[in-house]
Amino acid sequence: MARADRLERLDKRRSELEADYTEALIEALQVTAAGKWGLFDHNADKIMRAATQPVIDGLQDIADQIAEARETLFMEPFTLHDEFMAARGKPGAHAVGEPKQARAWLERLRLTAKPPAAED
Repeated sequence: MARADRLERLDKRRSELEADYTEALIEALQVTAAGKWGLFDHNADKIMRAATQPVIDGLQDIADQIAEARETLFMEPFTLHDEFMAARGKPGAHAVGEPKQARAWLERLRLTAKPPAAED
């Protein structure tokens, strides 16, 4: 019974961490959508990279904790962080700017987070 209780607490903590990660990512995306570049590292600018590094480190720390919890609980990996990190870096020649990319991510997260419509 103690193991079941521990796993239940871990699952609750994992759920809280995933909510914290999503909230932190949304906050960072909102700043970028408002015009502050650097989150997606499109320009590989050292100053922007240094200014954004605490945000990236915070997201990475939460993602590491989530990964550890999910592994213990034999759950699939938390893909949101991997997808976000894959979206960073030098874009192609016809890619949108960081603010527009951030707005697209915000829309994606809003659509993902919407509860299912109530049936009549």
